[in-house]
Amino acid sequence: MIVDPADPNRFLVELSDLRGPLPDQVRRHRTALYAVVGWAHQYLVKPHPDLGRKGPVCPFAQGSLDRGLLYLAVHPGRPGAVTEITDALSRYREWYLELRATAGRAAQYLTFLVLFPESAYRLVDEAQSRLKAGYVAQGLMIGEFHDGPPPKAGLWNPEFRPLHSPVPMLAIRSLVPTDFPFLRDDRDFVAAYLDRVGPEEVPSRWRDEVAEVAAGFGLEVPATTPVQSRGDTRG
Repeated sequence: MIVDPADPNRFLVELSDLRGPLPDQVRRHRTALYAVVGWAHQYLVKPHPDLGRKGPVCPFAQGSLDRGLLYLAVHPGRPGAVTEITDALSRYREWYLELRATAGRAAQYLTFLVLFPESAYRLVDEAQSRLKAGYVAQGLMIGEFHDGPPPKAGLWNPEFRPLHSPVPMLAIRSLVPTDFPFLRDDRDFVAAYLDRVGPEEVPSRWRDEVAEVAAGFGLEVPATTPVQSRGDTRG
C-alpha cells in the first residue's frame, strides 16, 4: 500500500494488500475493492463474445497486473456535485505523474482505478467529460466505468458497452498509440497525440487515417514507419 505523501489519509491499494489487514479508511470499502479486482481478472483480461475482435477486453490490463502497476483508490461518501469528483481527481493526476516518472520502461502500464462506490454514475460520466482535455494535454487518458449502463459503444461492435463495471470509477493511465480513435474528433486531442506518439509508433492500420485527420485540422504529421499494433484500449 502506498500512502500519499501529501495526505496520510489517502492510499493507493495494491492487489496484494487485499490479502492482509487494511486501514480502517480502506477496510470499510473492501466489498467494492474485491468486486473491482474480480472484474479486472474475469472481465478486463478476458475475451468477450460481443467485443467484435479477438483478444481481451483491455489489452493492457494484464500487463498492469503482471507488473504490479494496477492500483486501487476509494473516494468515500456520496458526491453531491461533479466538482467533488473533479477536485478529488486533481490530486490523483499529480500522484500518477509522480509515480510514472519513476516507473521506467513499464510506465505505460501504470494504472489508477479511483472508485466512487456511492456516486451516481451520471456524475462520473460528467467528471470524465470535464477532465479529459486536461489529461490528454499531459499525455494521459481518463476513462469512466460504471453499470449505468455506460452510453459509449465499443469500437468494433456498437451494441457492446465495454465500459461496464460493478462499481463507478475513473481510470487513469498513460496515452498510448492505439488511443487515436478516442481522440480523432478534437484538434487539441489530435495535436497532443502527435506530440506524444512518434511517427514510428503509429499503428499501421491507422497510418493513413491519422495523416488525413491531422491534415484536416491543419496539423503536420511526420512520415511514419508502420509498426505492428498492440491492440485497442477499448472494445
